[in-house]
Amino acid sequence: MEANVSAGPMAIVGGQVIPIEGDPFRDGVILVEGGTIRALGTDVRAPDGVERVDATGKVVLPGLVDAHVHLGVHEEAEGWAGQDTNEMTDPVTAHVRALDGINPADLGFKDAVAGGVLTVNVNPGSGNPIGGQTVAVRCAGRTVDEMVLRSPSGVKSALGENPKRVFGDRKEFPSTRLGTAAVIRDAFVKTGNYLAKHERGNGEPVERDLRWEALGMVLRREIPWRQHCHRADDIATALRLADEFGYRLVIDHGTEAALLADRIAERGVPVLIGPLLTSRSKVELRNRSLANPGRLAAAGVELGIITDHPVVPIQLLHVQAALAVKEGLDPATALRAVTLTPARVMGVDDRVGSLAPGKAATLCVWSGDPLDVRSRVEAAWIDGRPALVDPDSPGNPPGVPRTPPIDPPGNPPGVPRTPPATP
Repeated sequence: MEANVSAGPMAIVGGQVIPIEGDPFRDGVILVEGGTIRALGTDVRAPDGVERVDATGKVVLPGLVDAHVHLGVHEEAEGWAGQDTNEMTDPVTAHVRALDGINPADLGFKDAVAGGVLTVNVNPGSGNPIGGQTVAVRCAGRTVDEMVLRSPSGVKSALGENPKRVFGDRKEFPSTRLGTAAVIRDAFVKTGNYLAKHERGNGEPVERDLRWEALGMVLRREIPWRQHCHRADDIATALRLADEFGYRLVIDHGTEAALLADRIAERGVPVLIGPLLTSRSKVELRNRSLANPGRLAAAGVELGIITDHPVVPIQLLHVQAALAVKEGLDPATALRAVTLTPARVMGVDDRVGSLAPGKAATLCVWSGDPLDVRSRVEAAWIDGRPALVDPDSPGNPPGVPRTPPIDPPGNPPGVPRTPPATP
């Protein structure tokens, strides 16, 4: 998919449309032109000569959005060669960018589209107190540059077990929770000094530092601080640091966030909860529960649901939402948690996350209710261009979609772009 190439006009007719913003409707029309939604509703008519997509008996939904994945930087079935999630050589690596490590040929991107997830936020890992810059991307493209929606879309930071383990095992600083918090505070103090020096100027050039430039965007509230934290005490530390430095905090994971839901809600801090379909593989996860999303929403916390792919496979995002509904989450809130809320956190809600005139035609046709685990994606478009093609092509089981080929020009059909490993 070439993101900058406009698709032809199209009208999706019939079916149940769930726009997320606005009331659902049946038997209407979504009119798409130039990759953008031009109009939608029961009073819209499909012009003569446009491609018609019959969605009768189906459900039309914006493409799902997952705001915390490692697609392309933690490649599946590539082993060591495809592992670029953590630059664990320094506690502060704010200057590294997930953008520079994403391989669009990662198999997970195909799975994402098949599961209706058309937009993701790719994060560095949680091995460092400050791990690097995140990026919001479409889930199709030949190069990552074609896929980018916003870069950077945040800076990743981690509290709790992971940085403590990584650096503690090496007998390096930080090896404790207090050390991890100190690293973060020290980095923001240095950033403040750096910004003040630039503002004074005095007519002399100031040497650039990519670390403090990245953290400067956080201090100026241009991008959010994406705080990995599970345990309630670590979440309290995240709130304390945000109060001290005044940045826009987003809590990633939030396994025990329900224990502090009132404090989180009163600050207006979003929680991107998940992954939800995991074992209690470490101490921080002892209170993991599919009921936690419902508890947070009931307390007024703005909620997103994440897979942390490949921890939970990306195509199971809607399954996590469905199981959260089973355990008490309101269905409308669940759909918002995998569409508009994560898009807003990523700063791309002007383009994706809901169906509205002027937004990108990034949407899916589902066989049934997306919160029914038996439902599947039958058609998908990103910026008005098909992202699923030939669903019944030879060699595919009936009804199983196939994504467009990603082999670069000049490769024989079926030859992968990644060379085989040398024995």
